[in-house]
Amino acid sequence: MIRVALLDDHPALRAGLTTVLQAEPGLVPVGAAGDAAAFWPMLHRTRPDLVLLDYHVPGDSTLALCHELKSRPTAPAVVMYSAYADASLGVLARLAGADGVVHKGARAPELFETLRRIHAGEQLLPPVSPSAIAEVAGEVDADDRPLIGLLLHATPTREIAEVLHQDPKTVRRRIDGLLRDLAREPVLPTA
Repeated sequence: MIRVALLDDHPALRAGLTTVLQAEPGLVPVGAAGDAAAFWPMLHRTRPDLVLLDYHVPGDSTLALCHELKSRPTAPAVVMYSAYADASLGVLARLAGADGVVHKGARAPELFETLRRIHAGEQLLPPVSPSAIAEVAGEVDADDRPLIGLLLHATPTREIAEVLHQDPKTVRRRIDGLLRDLAREPVLPTA
């Protein structure tokens, strides 16, 4: 049984996903939230195995939320879903620590397969090209560019702090700021 929590700002989509998940054997929706303020209490109450995060929730940075969630010792798997679930989201999802990306237009069997494979430990992220990484790096301050390489290699915050000779709290704030800045608008690579 895979316990799934949802974060999406559209009530109809939350209801639809919950209904679809309830109908699939082995998948159990345990909670749904429309924003980060409601998400965290729901997450602590339900303790899901997997979280399905809408990439774009107005007023919240799901990239920063994903990174914070994946930084926890008992983090669930995280799947970002978006109408832009392609290579353009690949770098951003990797920076945030997501385990997978799925397109909002995916048919139910594809969604179920993705959730099962990610729950089993696979990473299902779009491949990223050097030009996509360069495009994202061009969107951030020069001081934050080293963070991109470290995050793409899934370097834990504590190790990033050591490499940069900074306090872990400072590094967490910098990562949060970086992810919030990148989430403002989708970064679409040119190649």
